[in-house]
Amino acid sequence: MADQLPYKPKPGEIPTNPGVYRFRDANGRVLYVGKAKNLRQRLSNYFAPLHTLHERTRRMVTTAASVEWTVVPTDVDSLQLEYQWIKEFDPPFNVKYRDDKSYPFLAVTLGDEAPRVMVTRNHRIPGAKYFGPYPKIWAVRDTIDLMIKVFPIRTCSDASYKRAMQTGRPCFPGQIGKCGGPCSHRVTIAEHRAMVDDFVAFMNGGDERFTRELTARMKAAAAAMDYEQAAIYRDKLASIDAVLNKSAMVLPDDADADLFGIAEDELSAAVHHFVIRGGRVRGVHSTTIDKELDISGPELVDQILQRVYGDAAPADVPRRVLVPTLPPDAEEIEQWLASRRGKRVEVAVAQRGQRAELMRNATLNATQALLRHKTRRTSDYAARSQALADLQEALGMDEAPLRIECYDISHLQGTNVVGSMVVFEDGLPRKDQYRSFSIAETTDDTDSMHQVLTRRLAHLDRPEEAAPDAAELATSDADDVVTAPSKRRRFAYPPQLLVVDGGQPQVAAAARALRESGHEEIALCGIAKRLEELWLPGEDYPVILPRTSEALYLVQRLRDEAHRFAITHQRKRRRRDIQSVLSEIPGLGEARIRALLRHFGSVTALRAGTVEQIEELPGIGPKLAATIYEHLHRDDAREPAVDAPVADGR
Repeated sequence: MADQLPYKPKPGEIPTNPGVYRFRDANGRVLYVGKAKNLRQRLSNYFAPLHTLHERTRRMVTTAASVEWTVVPTDVDSLQLEYQWIKEFDPPFNVKYRDDKSYPFLAVTLGDEAPRVMVTRNHRIPGAKYFGPYPKIWAVRDTIDLMIKVFPIRTCSDASYKRAMQTGRPCFPGQIGKCGGPCSHRVTIAEHRAMVDDFVAFMNGGDERFTRELTARMKAAAAAMDYEQAAIYRDKLASIDAVLNKSAMVLPDDADADLFGIAEDELSAAVHHFVIRGGRVRGVHSTTIDKELDISGPELVDQILQRVYGDAAPADVPRRVLVPTLPPDAEEIEQWLASRRGKRVEVAVAQRGQRAELMRNATLNATQALLRHKTRRTSDYAARSQALADLQEALGMDEAPLRIECYDISHLQGTNVVGSMVVFEDGLPRKDQYRSFSIAETTDDTDSMHQVLTRRLAHLDRPEEAAPDAAELATSDADDVVTAPSKRRRFAYPPQLLVVDGGQPQVAAAARALRESGHEEIALCGIAKRLEELWLPGEDYPVILPRTSEALYLVQRLRDEAHRFAITHQRKRRRRDIQSVLSEIPGLGEARIRALLRHFGSVTALRAGTVEQIEELPGIGPKLAATIYEHLHRDDAREPAVDAPVADGR
């Protein structure tokens, strides 16, 4: 592969002005759109020697056949043009948004003669004003039931409204008091429009004005001894309070803001968007994002803000936007948002107080949304089948890998080294076939990987053994129960594919183990943590799977599960080691061991303590304190310090 791209512009040809650039393939399709304050400086990063580029950036620039750019007057103009082009061309290497359209909305059909309030999932009603989305459809209906007691606007269908206006008979919801539109013949169209405006103003956050007005009217009616009318106002105030209690106040009453919580990994991101009006959360929106190119957190925030506000009406742009981290061009984003809103807009990081607490809540929701997104992709049968087929094609295998084993090595600063083996069959985990390996002596991770695979592959030649070595069987928690069949052990089943956690060195060690054991028919690959690329034995360049590939999601889940299983077993061994160090001391039982670890936090901290400090603990006298101190310092070379957090010592 040539180290320079044939379509690289000549020196000095690219201007230094702000602008937007597009990479196209040989067929003219736009592959990627980006913006830059300095086009020459930005594009030069793409035309660096290919071996220095990020793997996914290299894939993009080698797929492209040309690059073009458009100079714009200001950085704000580049923001607007970039958004327009991304929306128009839908480039495959830009981030992909997957809106969660399952949430229901409360909509007011302002384009109708007599606007109607309704529950809908349709986002394209002409002239409609939307509120939400809401997490559950019953939450929308409860809100509407309470609101029409205060603002009795139309709720009936268009067919019912038309029939009622033609016949002069109220619609059925109007007859039972559930519709207050002109079809109920209680108000005119103009009066109804005024109530609709009040409804929309309240939902936009103007609840304080209505509370004051209703309270004043209730007091005035009571003073005039019109108690029936006062009771009506009282019930309306109760309905308003009920609506407000469903959306607890999180910021000051005058706060209008949008807050974005973000959770991401190498392949995807999830965004949880809180719409705060009048200090209360008025709507929630979740979006998942597929990342094709490597993109940093601040750059992702930039893309999200462009997506959310690119087509937003002025009323939908708040005075403040709260994000986890500032985008690289925060000032230009503020100017762009201010031009859309018509007033000043602040983009800030939620750092303390109520804002920070709400940001933690949004981030937690985003984390859960990201987990759900990844789980759906791996639990769907069609997606799993596609993943195995894609993996077969990408790795050049003769058949789909129905059984895949993944291996990881875990240690604590070079001690307590363990290996893990997790098994997936038909794209699903088989926890009853997980195994853990204790590694006594090792030089590095590659040597550990070679040891683990050598020991595992040896069992392929002994299919009728009754039970595995006890040192190689371990359980990590209640969900990871390992069993041994009485006849043919599943540990002896050959996999079609071995996956190791790591890059070229780990793959080379695994390939050596396969070669020495005589099982080179088993396919092998390694997955590197940072770039999520797959390495094959003896290859100079990795296999790059598309970020939206089902195969990549499967391999990533394999790697993460192997890492989790290894870490859990390693921590379990560490707890046993800590107990063994302290249990050798005469007169020190389990209760006193737990008390020592709670107080000092670890064996290392206990070693550093004095006799007087040890003696301070209840139940430990001067003689026992001296015994503990002497035992821990008797032979430091023979008894290496084993550190562990307080929780692991309990």
